Amino acid sequence: MSRRIWAVLALSAAFSAVPVSAQSTVAQLWEQKVHQKIKSLDDGLNGVLGVAFIDLTSGHVFSYNGDTSFPTASSIKIPILIQMFRDEEAGRVHFSDKVTLGPKDNAGGSVGPLQDALNKGPVTLTVAELVQYMIEYSDNSATNKCIEMAGMDRINQLIEGFGLQHTHLRRKMMDIPAAAHGNENIGSPLDLSRLLQLIYEGKAADADSCKRMIALLKKPVDAYMRPFIPENIELASKPGDLDGAKCEAGIVFLPKPPFIVTVMSTYLDLYVNPVSPATNIVFDYFDKIAHSDEWGRRLD
Repeated sequence: MSRRIWAVLALSAAFSAVPVSAQSTVAQLWEQKVHQKIKSLDDGLNGVLGVAFIDLTSGHVFSYNGDTSFPTASSIKIPILIQMFRDEEAGRVHFSDKVTLGPKDNAGGSVGPLQDALNKGPVTLTVAELVQYMIEYSDNSATNKCIEMAGMDRINQLIEGFGLQHTHLRRKMMDIPAAAHGNENIGSPLDLSRLLQLIYEGKAADADSCKRMIALLKKPVDAYMRPFIPENIELASKPGDLDGAKCEAGIVFLPKPPFIVTVMSTYLDLYVNPVSPATNIVFDYFDKIAHSDEWGRRLD
């Protein structure tokens, strides 16, 4: 037998020996492109980046530094929100009850109607309004009152009960001395994504409470993700902002498929925010899937 025939047979045997599972599908190649784009964004930062997303139809999970803990800033308000609704279900709090915030409760660092009113004097409002201001305007004074009502230990027990190991509420809002002593509020992209998945699937609390939480999470006026998601696509999210750290966790209601994306970053230079460009990469990934068949052929 000639050397040429032997070479052909050897090459054929080599190809047939590769298991089908080791061969990449076009969908896997498309996801690899997303990883490359996010890594390129991260490489260009004078800082660090973590991204996680969950396909809410298939359950598929993507992670880029997804299990790494980052400063959560105001995104830590998601588990506080869940605990407040669970306490309402249990009758531990009543959203119709009224509470009064005085000068000592003014945490500052917020922009919105409650902050404006507190700067002028005491404010009385319902617990429901307190929760709404915490999410819609990311009001720190409202958040601190919610932490007092729910209890920091109980909120952390809730997080641990969900099996999330990288997220911890360690201080109230605007407590800079606590942060300086290492008591920073932290969370991972995968943990925050899982929290939103529990809300989306009606498992974080009862189904009605989860729907009401989603309605609140659609209200934030300062979402970094919003400019890169078409106006006709609903977004329920909680952004966070600290000096040198930016993040956001959101549910994007793309019809096919809806998905969750969390972007976290830290060690950032002044005026740098990678949440928006990372969101753009992830949305483009899902938008192409939404308009294509399993082989990537455009259908509409």
